[in-house]
Amino acid sequence: MKLSSRTRWVVAVLSIVVGAVWIGQGTGTFKGSGFMDGNVVWAVIGAALVVLGLAVGWTALRARRQV
Repeated sequence: MKLSSRTRWVVAVLSIVVGAVWIGQGTGTFKGSGFMDGNVVWAVIGAALVVLGLAVGWTALRARRQV
């Protein structure tokens, strides 16, 4: 299944934003009362999600240039 460039952009932006929030919660930057606060595992998962979002954004950018 081939995704449109717009869909890839949406997935990329959402992944980067959610990943950044998870990094903030995992490192304790964003305070709350949840199980993610101060848990470094969530910071690592968030970083991986940001990298995934950047990769998806890169594919969307390349697809846009080829058209």
